[in-house]
Amino acid sequence: MAEPKKLYIKTYGCQMNVYDSERMAEAMGGAGYTEVASADEADMILLNTCHIREKAAEKVYSELGRFRDLKDAKPDLKIGVAGCVAQAEGAEIMRRQPLVDLVVGPQSYHRLPEMEAKVRAGGTALDTDFPEESKFEKLKARPKAKRGPTAFLTVQEGCDKFCAFCVVPYTRGAEASRPVVRVIDEAKDLVERGVREITLLGQNVNAYHGAGPKGDDWTLARLIRALAEVDGLERIRFTTSHPNDMGDDLIEAHGDCPKLMPYLHLPVQSGSDRILKRMNRSHTADSYIRLIERIRAARPDLLLSGDFIVGFPEETEADFQATLDLIQEVRYGQAYSFKYSTRPGTPAAERAQVDDAVAGERLQRLQALLTRQQREIQESMVGREVNVLFERAGRQPGQMVGKSQYLHAVHVVGPNVEVGSSHPVLITGSGTNSLSGRIIT
Repeated sequence: MAEPKKLYIKTYGCQMNVYDSERMAEAMGGAGYTEVASADEADMILLNTCHIREKAAEKVYSELGRFRDLKDAKPDLKIGVAGCVAQAEGAEIMRRQPLVDLVVGPQSYHRLPEMEAKVRAGGTALDTDFPEESKFEKLKARPKAKRGPTAFLTVQEGCDKFCAFCVVPYTRGAEASRPVVRVIDEAKDLVERGVREITLLGQNVNAYHGAGPKGDDWTLARLIRALAEVDGLERIRFTTSHPNDMGDDLIEAHGDCPKLMPYLHLPVQSGSDRILKRMNRSHTADSYIRLIERIRAARPDLLLSGDFIVGFPEETEADFQATLDLIQEVRYGQAYSFKYSTRPGTPAAERAQVDDAVAGERLQRLQALLTRQQREIQESMVGREVNVLFERAGRQPGQMVGKSQYLHAVHVVGPNVEVGSSHPVLITGSGTNSLSGRIIT
């Protein structure tokens, strides 16, 4: 029996890439590969790339350059690039880095085994098509190996919003939703393997409109309610959402579906209506604030997370102040903030850019405000009881770490706490990025 070949995958970017990397490893498992933790011991290296961050393509080329000596020492080593940079750059990757054998876009990785066979036969392989058939229809059933207590589950891909700063419509394609039965079957399979919390993923997940068992389109709220009926599934989350797709039924689900956790990531990007219009966001600061009020009326203890872009082209100090004002009014428990950087091919890349030093200074001010809010909300948790799903052992003897329903990291010290178990915890302390507590017996 042939010894298994070894596969190393390095994942960049979002949770969806984490999910995609899992499915790539599973697909390659069917081709005789087993996953390893180091590139040095691999027979094949896959970089699953993200195009959201600044100079993403250049960082991939730099990473590939580090593998040159390894490739020289192991001529049979195969190197592939997957994900959104692969989709955007295509054959240019092989031209600039001849050591690359394989380039595959995010919609085509179900074809990896066939592409690997072509590479092993001495050729190269490139596939950045948007195939008519869904990759999810072609991927084989997931292996039955035991899993940790949390998992990602992609239910929707692509985006039709065409925000002026974003490459997703070009790298992931138009919005597409997986059929309800496929999602529920995969969720049940994950639960059978030990998963207790599932995060539903999509570039614009609350635009989900998957075909139901009777052929009618289901909303995300309806899907969540169906998943809540799965025995053994304790928690449901979803990310990332667009304000324009927060329908009434999804708001109601936050109030009356106990398995849907009181945490919502709902990016606004800017508090300036002028900048929002230039971003092609199709919502206003006021409509966003009113939406948050409705969601919090349904679930008063909701912890809100958001995204912010600072220094978007043509942003003035008044525009930036409007963003600070919105943050002050909404109050965020978590947030992700970035200084605008150009993405070739997007409308915003062709506009007058804000001075880099000005944008950097604004980012520092914005992050200081967000950090203060995050710390205040974390400190307000001290003395409260939360439910924690424990995921792993901590660094200290007897320490266990898990997540509260609000997605706060919580660590406790106590005997007989098993990975995958849930316990009520009294929060006794707040650190920089985590909470500490003791189990309530």
